[in-house]
Amino acid sequence: MSIFKDLWWFFKLEKKSYSLGILTLVMLALLHLFAPYAVRVVVDKIEAGTLTVEDLLLWTTLSLVVGLATYCFGFLWRIMLFGASNRLGKLLRNRLYEHFTRMSPRFFHQRRTGDLMAHATNDIQAIVATAGEGVLTLADSIITGGIVVFTMAFFIDWKLTVIALLPMPLMAWATSKYGSMLHKRFHKAQEAFSHTNDKVQENISGVRVIKAFGQEEYEKKEFKKLLDDVVEKNIAVARIDALFDPTIILVVGVSFFLTVAYGSFGVVSGEITIGELTQFTIYLGHLIWPMLAFGWLFNIVERGRASYDRVEALLHIPPDIADRPDAVDQVPSGEVEYRLKSFSYPESDKMVLKDIFVRVKQGETLGIVGKTGSGKTTFLRLLLREFDAEPGSIRIGGIPVTDYKLLRLRQAIGYVPQDHVLFSATVAENIAFGKPEATQEEIEEVARLACIHEDILHFEHGYETLVGERGVTLSGGQKQRISIARALLLDPEILILDDSLSAVDAKTEHLILEALRKNRKQKTTLISAHRLSAVEQADQIIVLENGRVIERGTHQELMQQNGWYKEMYERQQLESLVAEGGGTVGHPTTSPLS
Repeated sequence: MSIFKDLWWFFKLEKKSYSLGILTLVMLALLHLFAPYAVRVVVDKIEAGTLTVEDLLLWTTLSLVVGLATYCFGFLWRIMLFGASNRLGKLLRNRLYEHFTRMSPRFFHQRRTGDLMAHATNDIQAIVATAGEGVLTLADSIITGGIVVFTMAFFIDWKLTVIALLPMPLMAWATSKYGSMLHKRFHKAQEAFSHTNDKVQENISGVRVIKAFGQEEYEKKEFKKLLDDVVEKNIAVARIDALFDPTIILVVGVSFFLTVAYGSFGVVSGEITIGELTQFTIYLGHLIWPMLAFGWLFNIVERGRASYDRVEALLHIPPDIADRPDAVDQVPSGEVEYRLKSFSYPESDKMVLKDIFVRVKQGETLGIVGKTGSGKTTFLRLLLREFDAEPGSIRIGGIPVTDYKLLRLRQAIGYVPQDHVLFSATVAENIAFGKPEATQEEIEEVARLACIHEDILHFEHGYETLVGERGVTLSGGQKQRISIARALLLDPEILILDDSLSAVDAKTEHLILEALRKNRKQKTTLISAHRLSAVEQADQIIVLENGRVIERGTHQELMQQNGWYKEMYERQQLESLVAEGGGTVGHPTTSPLS
């Protein structure tokens, strides 16, 4: 029952609803005493031969009034208790969502999306059931059971009550034992559900890859294995759950037997009337619900306990990246400076960046190039504080990025990542994601800068065209350009393009870069690219290899160094000529690679 102690903070928050709901249950329990009492009076009058039509009409009318009051109170407690529990679900989901938004990429790298979704859906639903049906069951079973037992003992026969309750300790021991077994098994069942949820999410996201590789049958078999595991673990839960009702029914049956046996002697000896014995057995029937409810309560509580533990464990994970208490509350501006001696990802000994010393003046463009895995994306992500490097090693306007509030830092940066994420919304809404109040004119202006305006006009509904989840209805180049337009709409102090022009042709790339140069004067731009034409006009270019800067300078300066940059540039120029069907190819003596 410790789950109720853990949820006490919420019960205090909703004390009005819970107090009124429980008070209503008390009123209902008292009203439920009326019908057996009415039966007792009528039966005794029948036995005595004194029952009149007026008596029958009176007790029938009173029963109807009590029934109507029961209906009203039943409606009220549902509004109070279930309304409060659903507000708990809303509160916990908001907390989880806000927690997710504060976490760094490391958190999501270590956890599966499907598992996080299971916490936000299945686990919270189990907690809501505990705060609603669980509180109802606990309160109703104690209130109803207590009032009924009190009435039986003090208003009918206390000795008969003791005899009837003799089997109850056996039921208490059995249900407690079942509850502890249920907790362990339900925890495993929830984990199995999380694995299944994750598999579904992963396969739906990657359905095109699965189909392209012809792996549909294999994935079906793998999913069937997961489903079998879920079924097996839930059946293990059901086996324990199935023990509650038979145990309780057995105990109740023994109680009825003892009641009838001992009560019959009481009627014969004149200690109680036949009406009182009838009333007592009806009350004993009323005890069946609290007993059954107690078994059901263990089921609800143990499910809620396991789920609450899982959600709390997630909420107690501190964010890797957080604001300092004295963080600067202003949007960064000025030159960008790296003084990075080394950087390794958390829980990894491999050095990703080393001896990075770069200064980018405000309004300049920095090009970052190098082989795949050379550290280009890491270089850019550190500026965003997706991970933290050495204190003071990265600065904007002379202030370490770790000293700015995260919100202000990211307001200064427009980021276009390699993985272009679009949402299931219209094209216009995707472009205006960072600035929802943007006008249609502003949206179209940045779309023109990103060379996507004409494409959008050819869509069926133009800017109101719905984009499929993650942009599945668009080509790679269209997604890239919409992502660029989204970043440009913010007019950020620093624009980061992380290999964001790889899916567009050379002509479109040239138009986009030319537009950026004209419209981003006095604003800083960082461009990482594999295609060197994207950084050719940059004020400064650095070449990374194994996390180190091996070359730096302008395009002209790098071409004179006869290093990696020149070799790769000439190779790409040759490939471009071949692709266009021009130039002379096949002469080793004149090849730039010779």
